Parts: sequence; structure tokens; C-alpha cells
Amino acid sequence: MKKDLHPANYRPVVFKDMSNGDMFLSRSTCKTSETIEFEGETYPLVKLEISNTSHPFYTGKSKLVDTAGRVDKFMSRYAKSRK
Repeated sequence: MKKDLHPANYRPVVFKDMSNGDMFLSRSTCKTSETIEFEGETYPLVKLEISNTSHPFYTGKSKLVDTAGRVDKFMSRYAKSRK
């Protein structure tokens, strides 16, 4: 392998799927200030909204997306910020 191929901050990082709590360890250069204990070691933590363990394409389960509810939430937040 070539020397100095990877950046200096290329290190093991835990990725956590926030929708189902699944975690996996991989190497990354993601910047994060949070840490978590995983398999007896402390690693930096990157939170994900969706991963292969919760995505409908990989799980084979379809989820009903409530777009009207999302739009309403956005409009209520936007209205608060405009005042």
C-alpha cells in the first residue's frame, strides 16, 4: 500500500442509525464531537437518519410517508421564524 494514501484523521468511527438504534463500526474522516462506547472501546459517533438496516429498499418493507404532516410541520416552524 502507498504511504500517506489516507488522510491523517482516517480512523474507526461508529455509525448509529437513529431510526432503529443499529450501530456499525467503519473507518471514516467524518468530523464529530460525540463519542460512544462500542464493544468495550470508545469511538467517535456519527448519527444517521437511515441506513441499510432501516431503508425500505433493503428491508423489503414499505413505509407510509406522511408528506402532509411534514409540510404542516415545516409551515409551522417557518411561521414562527418569520415573526
